[in-house]
Amino acid sequence: MSLAEMILGEGDLSADRLVAANINPHTGLATDYLNHFNEVVMMLEMLPAMPECAEEVLEWQPLSYEQHFEASNFAEKNLAIEAFHAAPAAVRRALRDVVATLNTAVCEKQGRLRDAADIAPLADAIARETADEIKPLIATASGIIHGHLDPAETVETDSQAEIDALFA
Repeated sequence: MSLAEMILGEGDLSADRLVAANINPHTGLATDYLNHFNEVVMMLEMLPAMPECAEEVLEWQPLSYEQHFEASNFAEKNLAIEAFHAAPAAVRRALRDVVATLNTAVCEKQGRLRDAADIAPLADAIARETADEIKPLIATASGIIHGHLDPAETVETDSQAEIDALFA
């Protein structure tokens, strides 16, 4: 069966198998993907106390959902990728939109760190911005993964505020 023919809740993507693999059976998504962002957030928040964390922040690269699982040690990584492809298109789109914003926010901070002769003056601001900007985006992505988005109600939006209103 090709990825295009996989259906959540059926066959290899049965609800029981997805739940056992820590994949949401309704959305087809796994929270393990958020570890990719949580790791860089931790490093960004540690900058004021540990400026040497900047090196690890600068090594971070955006990864798509599929790329994350292909490179991960997640026990059911192939199942996670199959379930992602079987997930409702609106759910995948919502996650990809939030991830694009997350990637942009992290890359912007990387750029500022890269350009700085001394990161000490930036460290507090970057840590604060991480808490104010990036953590709420991770929470939004978590909400999507956990099914707090009704695909039937998804609309195209141009602003983060409109996306956030869907989760209020």
